[in-house]
Amino acid sequence: MDDIKERIDDLVAVMEEFGLASARASGVDWSVEFSRELPTQAPGPMAAVELVPRTTKKSARPKAAASPTGTPINSPTTGIFYSSPNPGAPAFVKVGDTVEAGQVIGLIEAMKVFNEITATVSGTVSRVAAENGQLVQPGDPLLFIG
Repeated sequence: MDDIKERIDDLVAVMEEFGLASARASGVDWSVEFSRELPTQAPGPMAAVELVPRTTKKSARPKAAASPTGTPINSPTTGIFYSSPNPGAPAFVKVGDTVEAGQVIGLIEAMKVFNEITATVSGTVSRVAAENGQLVQPGDPLLFIG
């Protein structure tokens, strides 16, 4: 149990250090996910903390209100998603933008390397699923193109 507490403390420290909106960690028989609203000025309390045993069918992720439309552009790797090239710059894309296949739609930082994420199809951005600064896993949807 002390090992899990130590990993939770490490996860919270990483969230604080990088200003992440959410993060998760798991072990053989446990999983923990934190999420919060990012503050505009000073750090605030976490909005939700939940330990979920892997043996249950309960999900630690909130369910989407409506199913998204369009083709998902999924994360190819674990890392931190960035919607703009640098802080203060406009987002690569936003809802309603028309994108071409191959166009950069975001960045994922993995092991101190920034990887460009490109659209696999052309169309209009119908939904942006990942938040700037969010920790994403392989297969997590970043946005949808209709």
